[in-house]
Amino acid sequence: MIISASRRTDIPAFFSEWFLKRIEEGYLCVRNPMNAHQVSRIDISPDVADAIVFWSKNPEPLLSCLEQLREYTYYFQFTLNGYGWEIEKNVPSLDDRIDTFRTLSKLIGRERVIWRYDPIFLNERFGLSWHHECFSYIAEQLHGYTDRCVMSFVDLYPRIGKNIQGLDIAEPEAQLIYALAESFAKVAKARSIRLFTCAELIDLASYGIEHSHCIDAELISEFLGAKLNVQKDKMQRAVCGCVSSIDIGAYNTCRHGCAYCYANHSLTTVQKNKELHDPDSPLLIGNIGEGDIVTERKVKSLITKQGELF
Repeated sequence: MIISASRRTDIPAFFSEWFLKRIEEGYLCVRNPMNAHQVSRIDISPDVADAIVFWSKNPEPLLSCLEQLREYTYYFQFTLNGYGWEIEKNVPSLDDRIDTFRTLSKLIGRERVIWRYDPIFLNERFGLSWHHECFSYIAEQLHGYTDRCVMSFVDLYPRIGKNIQGLDIAEPEAQLIYALAESFAKVAKARSIRLFTCAELIDLASYGIEHSHCIDAELISEFLGAKLNVQKDKMQRAVCGCVSSIDIGAYNTCRHGCAYCYANHSLTTVQKNKELHDPDSPLLIGNIGEGDIVTERKVKSLITKQGELF
């Protein structure tokens, strides 16, 4: 089993205490996003959890507790961009997050901290030259602290329309994407950082930019030193190359307040869920209620019987 922590929220930033208690207990519960009364109880012990993939804009709260994860294989998708508080209302300053990135890299190794420069959008304020300068600055600061950068472009889901009103956020046209790709590729190469795209159809191979996957079976196999028996995640978009995982997050719980966020549909609900969060509960939000049906989810290690990879 691969644990996704999480596409739905920033667990390291806001729910580290809860997560570490679940690691200690060896299990957690997740509500079905389509039916809140259907609850899965999931064994997350090291025997069945082959890897944990973290998504975060600010994993600083987790840094002092990484020793508790010593029995697990894990890596971080760490988003660093420079939009600022107008777009990402509650995200720490860029330089603070760069410091956190570098500290994390020193603690666990640069190969396990992947820099995400996303989502990319362009408007009058955040144009080509702005992105070039921002990307160049971050790349310089992360030189020697990461091997990979993943870039992706904003997807304007209908549910985020209200949040981005007045910000003139648009999906970049192909010509602009090619211009960014050429610029970023030169900068990344000079800093010994391999550049990838995430869930994008556009072919940027001519710039040395490959397609990548957040839940990457090959990368996890390298960390484990063993092959995995995994399939593509059918629950994700067709352009997504991630393999199957179990997401332990919940929608409408991330407090970063990013205007472009697909995981928050209602700021009112985010605040309500903040008040309902109980670090001692097996659920991320709230507790098991009388109307809930709890089912043990069958999980197992995905490591093949053939044994080691190397």
